Amino acid sequence: MTVGIAVGASALADGPDPATKKRRRSTRIVLDTPRATRRAQTRLGLLLVAPVMILVLLFFLVPLGNAIYYAFVDFNGVNPNPEFVGLANFIELFQDPNLWPALKNNAIWIIIGTIAPLVIGLALALLMWNVGRGGVLYRVAFFLPYVLPQVAVGVVWSWIYDPVRGWLNQALDAVGLSFLRTGWLGNPDTALFAVLATAIWATSGFVFVILLAALRNVDIELVDASRLDGANTIQRLWYIILPQIMPVFLMVTTITLVGGFSVFDIIFVMTGGGPAGATDVLGTLAYSEAFQLNRISYGTTIALVMTVLAVPFAVWLNRLQRRVSLQGTGA
Repeated sequence: MTVGIAVGASALADGPDPATKKRRRSTRIVLDTPRATRRAQTRLGLLLVAPVMILVLLFFLVPLGNAIYYAFVDFNGVNPNPEFVGLANFIELFQDPNLWPALKNNAIWIIIGTIAPLVIGLALALLMWNVGRGGVLYRVAFFLPYVLPQVAVGVVWSWIYDPVRGWLNQALDAVGLSFLRTGWLGNPDTALFAVLATAIWATSGFVFVILLAALRNVDIELVDASRLDGANTIQRLWYIILPQIMPVFLMVTTITLVGGFSVFDIIFVMTGGGPAGATDVLGTLAYSEAFQLNRISYGTTIALVMTVLAVPFAVWLNRLQRRVSLQGTGA
């Protein structure tokens, strides 16, 4: 007992340990930093962020402000002093018979166009997970459709779907399925799904490459241990692999989901929204109203509604991704 008291007294006499002294010195340095120096550091930070903020202002906030303004006036692209009409554009939009078929097509595109690339991309990533040097060739082949311009993809697939000379109908003839021949892009029953299949083909490669990169960081020891414990393939995927790549999986889901709301280019190239509006979505409807009928305000209103519908989903998925990431780090 006497020895313990003596040791404690000796430690107190010697003062704090070197690590504690170092922490105190670093804290004192931060607290003693001149106010002018801190202001200079703040100005430097603002200067570094300024280019990004200017780009956000020019390419997001200013167009968004213009869209909100045009949604409440009657502007045809020519009249210099558009008349304020209040909610008239919104009232007309929700009474427009073309709105609901376009919304239905958007919903189909969002559901199938999000789930299918995720499933296909994940399946391909799992298949290529342990492939060696030859896997580079496969990654390039699968990713290539995504980096190609959507216009080029649409033109090529329009040739494939051609009812007379298209490869798809010729392939059906070759395997004895001639009764399935149809004008894929000219038939209202098949046009939307034909274009959607093209988009899935082009998007799955992106999902594949991103998820394959995420799989490289999966703890293989956990996977091997679960296999030794008797877990089957589905159990290993659901309980071991997916939780480790979930932040990346949610990020890819957000990108494909928002793309389903804003889809335009590939539909415009392949069908232009036809036949008879069978492939119209909010994007093509907004384009036709704004630039073909010169109803800039009405087309802008459609685009604004499209943005308002997409933002809550993107925010929710972003928060979910952040929560999953924090859980993964134990924060």
